[in-house]
Amino acid sequence: MDEDFRREAPRGPLITPDELAAELGRVTVLDVRYLMGGPPGREQHEAGHVPGAAYVDLDEDLADPPGTGGRHPLPDPARFEAAMRRAGVHGDRPVVVYDDWQGRAAARAWWLLRHHGHRDVRVLDGGWTAWREDGHPAEAGPVDAVPGDFTLSDGHEVAVVGPDDVLGVDVLVDARAPERFRGETEPVDPVAGHIPGAVNVPTTANLDDRGRFLPPARLREVYAGVGADTAATVAAYCGSGVTAAHDLLAMEVAGIRAALYPGSWSGWITDPERPVATG
Repeated sequence: MDEDFRREAPRGPLITPDELAAELGRVTVLDVRYLMGGPPGREQHEAGHVPGAAYVDLDEDLADPPGTGGRHPLPDPARFEAAMRRAGVHGDRPVVVYDDWQGRAAARAWWLLRHHGHRDVRVLDGGWTAWREDGHPAEAGPVDAVPGDFTLSDGHEVAVVGPDDVLGVDVLVDARAPERFRGETEPVDPVAGHIPGAVNVPTTANLDDRGRFLPPARLREVYAGVGADTAATVAAYCGSGVTAAHDLLAMEVAGIRAALYPGSWSGWITDPERPVATG
């Protein structure tokens, strides 16, 4: 393993555009642009991206097909490993991921790489928008990455909880919009409501008015408001297990470790015997 990598890892989970610009050429950059319900982000990537960034498709590379595990089940480990190698990911080289969705899709890639043992993964704070706003260059066209050697670790770096355990979590955070949490509207899934006992911290609560993450102390206040700062066990979920990673990333910034319920709401409601709460 590279000596500098071993000495510096682990680092905080966010990186600023200026910091990334200074590290280009020494990190692997992944473009995870994604629009829920829209076309894949490959066209956006080819129109302009952080120099050298390889495109990663959330639906194809970061999730399995929909089913009883929800709309975005965790990807088969071997398929995920192959996708990361195609994108040029190495086990001993830092990785930076970004999107144009204020970190919601990039957080999924960050979480998966961490879950499978990569020790140095960061999310570009503010994503593609921040990169351009801060005056950094773009390149266009496809990127054919030199294949990497990333190998999944047997010991998972971050935890998951399943449907049989989720009700026993001390603080269960629902990352969806408040109106979806309350069951007032449900634009995506066939049942409205939330898992009983869950508390709502929508992903928008993690961000400032520029779409960048709040400072650590402010984020700790946000999650202290639902008791996550002192709870023995904390987990997060959303609609399909993607945007929940945004809350996990925010809690990591705040110094709070939490697990993911990958099936999330879309997986929970596949069993009609499971309880549903509203309000």
